[in-house]
Amino acid sequence: MSRTRTPAVDGWFDGEGDGFRLLGTRCSDCASVFFPREDTHCRNPGCPGGDLEEITLSRRGRIWSYTDGRYRPPSPYVSDPELPWEPYTLIAVELESERIVVLGQAVPGITVCDLTVGMEVEVVPGVLFEDTETTWTTWHWRPTEVTA
Repeated sequence: MSRTRTPAVDGWFDGEGDGFRLLGTRCSDCASVFFPREDTHCRNPGCPGGDLEEITLSRRGRIWSYTDGRYRPPSPYVSDPELPWEPYTLIAVELESERIVVLGQAVPGITVCDLTVGMEVEVVPGVLFEDTETTWTTWHWRPTEVTA
């Protein structure tokens, strides 16, 4: 039985492999870029508001900050208390051309010991959760020195 691949959040990313990209929006009036995407109005308080157009964000950026999650968060975080907790690494990445910081998990196997502020990383597809029928996909950050 094959699993259905489903984006965890529809419209936030697209593509596979080297074509994988985060999707954001840009205001036509002030050129502010948003991720997660904004589809209603410009969030820039100094902008009178313009049309919002979908854009693909840069694949690469530099680590702005990072930390690790070593404990199971309390509710409303959803996780199976019957399974052992798996620590994960969170990375805040600055996308230079968009001038925004995007938060996401590191690829499995990367720990805070592997990272430094300013290190180049790239966005890659990842798995958020899977069961026997569905694999929910998300994005991960991978240091560019690491392959597959």
